Amino acid sequence: MEKSIPELFGSLVFNDKVMRERLAPEVYASLKKTVEDGLELEPGIANAVAAAMKNWAIEKGATHYTHWFQPMTGITAEKHDSFITPQKDGTVIMEFSGKELIKGEPDASSFPSGGLRSTFEARGYTAWDPSSYAFIKDHSLCIPTVFCSHGGEALDNKTPLLKSVEAVGKQALRVVRAFGNTEAKRVIPMVGAEQEYFLIDRECFDARRDIKYAGRVLFGARPPKGQEMDDHYFGSIKPRISKYMQDLDEELWQLGVYSKTKHNEAAPAQHELAPVFSDVNTAMDHNQLIMEAMKRVARRHNLVCLLHEKPFNGINGSGKHNNWSLSTDTGENLLNPGKSPAENVQFLLFFAAVIRAVDEYQDLLRVSVSTAGNDHRLGGDEAPPAIVSMFIGDELTAILTAIENEEIYRKADASYLPIGVHSMPKISKDTTDRNRTSPFAFTGNKFEFRMPGSAMSISSPNTTLNTAVAEVLSDFADRLEGAEDVRSEALEIIRTTVKEHKRIIFNGDNYTEEWQQEAKNRGLANLKTTVDALPCIVSEKSIRVFGKHGVYSEVELRSRYEILLETYCKTINIEVQTMSEMASRDIYPAVCSYIGDFASAINARSAAEGRVPANAKRELDKLSELEEVLYTRMEELKKLSEDAAKLKKDIYRLACFYCDVVIPAMNALRAVADELEMHIPQNVWPYPSIGDMIFKKV
Repeated sequence: MEKSIPELFGSLVFNDKVMRERLAPEVYASLKKTVEDGLELEPGIANAVAAAMKNWAIEKGATHYTHWFQPMTGITAEKHDSFITPQKDGTVIMEFSGKELIKGEPDASSFPSGGLRSTFEARGYTAWDPSSYAFIKDHSLCIPTVFCSHGGEALDNKTPLLKSVEAVGKQALRVVRAFGNTEAKRVIPMVGAEQEYFLIDRECFDARRDIKYAGRVLFGARPPKGQEMDDHYFGSIKPRISKYMQDLDEELWQLGVYSKTKHNEAAPAQHELAPVFSDVNTAMDHNQLIMEAMKRVARRHNLVCLLHEKPFNGINGSGKHNNWSLSTDTGENLLNPGKSPAENVQFLLFFAAVIRAVDEYQDLLRVSVSTAGNDHRLGGDEAPPAIVSMFIGDELTAILTAIENEEIYRKADASYLPIGVHSMPKISKDTTDRNRTSPFAFTGNKFEFRMPGSAMSISSPNTTLNTAVAEVLSDFADRLEGAEDVRSEALEIIRTTVKEHKRIIFNGDNYTEEWQQEAKNRGLANLKTTVDALPCIVSEKSIRVFGKHGVYSEVELRSRYEILLETYCKTINIEVQTMSEMASRDIYPAVCSYIGDFASAINARSAAEGRVPANAKRELDKLSELEEVLYTRMEELKKLSEDAAKLKKDIYRLACFYCDVVIPAMNALRAVADELEMHIPQNVWPYPSIGDMIFKKV
């Protein structure tokens, strides 16, 4: 690394420091006011910003610009235009106008729209988001934008997130004002999105059709060793992986991404990157850049980065732990309990707001993390179950219980960890433990939403959480603003909230069967699959709360419902077609060939010895039986695929068919193929084994 980290960091970002240096003071002030107050940008200011942005980008080697947006594909999109403008004398000049900065026009009909746009209705718009910094990637100036249809409906993930940020910020500020804080002008949701991922060797990836097309292993027997020895978690990072991580950090730092922590995760070949907290809009943009860079940098190291939630059965899946809090523009974390949380009424009120929001909108939070890939992950191997609950720890539970019962809370004496080594300094013991099985856990000064999957955008979980909390804070603010004694009214709100919503609080093991039954008794939703959860997005409650705060219109919600169903069905269909192709073209011929060779070997031995060894005959019979079952299940899956094609006009019915009928058939086909893999020599089996992939020396 030629430059120091401070010199490298943000070197490809048109950030606040660069804007101060390159914009006239009045232009800079106007742009900042536009961002902070949500005002419309004046054309003259836009032209000045565009000129400065272009000159800076050209100096950095950029030749093109693109409106960088986030359609409902889960990834980003770009259309690149060069800065060149032809002149009459055959030469060119480099130009970039304020109009080009502010507005673009990609083809809206080619992106998922859920019926909002038809093929013959192609017009759509991208509009600059000045609250997110432009940056340079692949010699192009990337301008973060929102994406909407000709009719103004949101076709992306950024627009509703920005609306939800405004909604929760507005209501939270009302509460802060009620407590006498007049200095804060804004309240902003802050997020740190931890990103888990797998790395496998490129050679293994090239040999596996299922990972190429589906992102996960559709066939594969479990290796003798998985993660049960706990020897990979936080273990020494292998040299090749360490070089990859160093390269990744440097690339992200140039893009202004606060890449902070890196380590081996629990499963073999699994790793994690954690960034520093930032406002949720920046966090979302950065997470998209992180996922893209992970894949791009991996190719340079002859590796492949897998972001699927469950690439390998039997070991940890990958999540995207979403750490969420609320902060004022003056730097106050509203979810920081302080040294005496029992006396911090403002904190307790915001804490209670989240409790009520998670309870009342648990179904919508479940919808926000629903994908076909995440269905494989939720409920096992350190992933939380599909039942939404909250872990808050013993001290806060005791405080809320005391408030509920109108009792005096008595704090336990400060304690220290009994390490037992006298030369070690005393280490104070935290008042709460951590619960890795909890879907929604309070971890000291923030909530960790552990349900989002590794491949998804963090937009939907945060849009939903912001809106749910905004709705509750709206009710709280109404009561506080009309109260004679704000503290007394706040305590009464907290008391009522705890009584009515404490069912969502669970500090135990979320994996146990006992909790499943207890959650049912409490009336908590258990939406086990994406298909179970998706109808909630178009429920009366969903339409009401998102509409009230201007986050989604009913039309936009229904379009997203259609998109999510279509994506689910397309995902399963790709997996079905891939399984059928692998089974019929590779696995079945390999099995038949081996059985033939095995039978010939037995016959040759019989001719030489005059007998057939009983154990060899039993093995041949077993192989022949499994071969017949394999063929039968292959044909059954093909027939179900044909049946599914007949249901395309009813997308929900098709999704149910895939979920209830096709996936069990896929699992049945895999089960017999995986059993056959254990009977056939590795040099005959057509694919690298799971063990080869996760334990290959990299």
